[in-house]
Amino acid sequence: MATDELHDLTAYAQWRALQAGELTPAELTEHYLGRIERLNPELGAFVTVTADAARKRAAHVTRNVPHVAPIWGLPFGDKDLWMRAGVPTGFGSRLFAGFVPETSDELVETLDAAGGISLGKTNTPEFGLPAYTESLAAPPARNPLDPSLGAGGSSGGAAVAVASGMLPFAPGSDGGGSVRIPAAACGLVGLKTSRGRVPGGSGIGALAGLPVAGPIARTVTDAALLLDAMITGAGNGPEHHFALRAPGADGPMLASAVRGEGRYQLGVMTTSAWDDAYEIVIAPEARAALEAAVAAFEAMGHGIEKTALAPDDSYAGAFRTIWQAGAAGIPAEGDAEAALEPLTRWLMGRGRAISARQLAEALSALSAYERSFIEQLSRFDAVMTPTLAMTPRPLGYFDQEDGERNFEQQVQYTPFTSMVNVSGLPAITLPIAQTDSGLPMGVQLIGRPGGEATLLALGAQLERRVGWQLRHPPCW
Repeated sequence: MATDELHDLTAYAQWRALQAGELTPAELTEHYLGRIERLNPELGAFVTVTADAARKRAAHVTRNVPHVAPIWGLPFGDKDLWMRAGVPTGFGSRLFAGFVPETSDELVETLDAAGGISLGKTNTPEFGLPAYTESLAAPPARNPLDPSLGAGGSSGGAAVAVASGMLPFAPGSDGGGSVRIPAAACGLVGLKTSRGRVPGGSGIGALAGLPVAGPIARTVTDAALLLDAMITGAGNGPEHHFALRAPGADGPMLASAVRGEGRYQLGVMTTSAWDDAYEIVIAPEARAALEAAVAAFEAMGHGIEKTALAPDDSYAGAFRTIWQAGAAGIPAEGDAEAALEPLTRWLMGRGRAISARQLAEALSALSAYERSFIEQLSRFDAVMTPTLAMTPRPLGYFDQEDGERNFEQQVQYTPFTSMVNVSGLPAITLPIAQTDSGLPMGVQLIGRPGGEATLLALGAQLERRVGWQLRHPPCW
């Protein structure tokens, strides 16, 4: 097999070649390390590259890990919010410059058990808080489609690595859109999982249950392949993990993506939870992407019905309170605060000023919103929205000094994502369209509780019709 074009293969095709002995983990690792060396200086996907460790890991996988492991021999990157023992972990912040953990986070260990090979740490904004990846601790993550544009966030480095062919796929985390936003901005598939679905990134135990782990990939099948590994690690069934997990099918997600079967009742909406608090303007490019998805699904025989959320003025204030409260525990005291970026200092200061009563009221309001949101959409198998309300934003677009203005800009860029985190539902972004200038535009499908299999089936059907996996950035 020609090793200079391995990245042209899907992750699933690479895995099959590994299983057949047509390719070795060492060959694949060297190929991607070479692409990282060539492309990363311009694009900023990785903040740390662990080439020597990756080579040793490839040899270990070859000798000691069973071939049947879900992602045996496939490279990936650890988002720099996750600790890997012995590897610098900066959390996107100058506050943690030089920090090297002695232990690894659960998701890191899960992907190792699944036979994956980490090539390093992918770029993220400070503590993963913003929807863009432009921290002061590292160069910005640049969009491979146009390096003058941002890649979204907070899993921006992961999306850049996948879109540019530095990785076959990558895990990310999503607390308000942080998998779906960069995936949409970079023309990829990104899946936000149900609360409780991924043991090492379940959202259970986190404030308001917002952040969960999910895959970023070029194809729906590749996303499902990585998702299975994130759920089961070495390939054991869900019974080998804790019992707190999402409802719905516990079988392999890969099967749903490969088959891509079924006819479903789909809702279509352009309302969001933020409509009562901010002026939300949906760009023509975003509307065109939604219309393209509607036309495609309608042509495939799915039921289509327009819907809208009931007005609710409780959401915006409650979500702001939780977002700020989440920053209150950042370990920066006294002079150490100077190492933080202005937005983080603003969030932390606001968070530390929140009273217990205010926090309790916000949690109660979001719990009520979760119930209302699920009930309003319950008659549909999935509901479509634009993923982003705007085209990918230029680097430097978001105000770095004014926290209020920054928050407003983020809401206006991505009004359709955070309400899915609050509700604990799964959602997938699919790169359905391109603008006249070649920029990607995605559509979001929101599923029922535990409904990842349905989203993957729908995504596979749309992918077969559109063929977005054949599009590549200039650097490809």
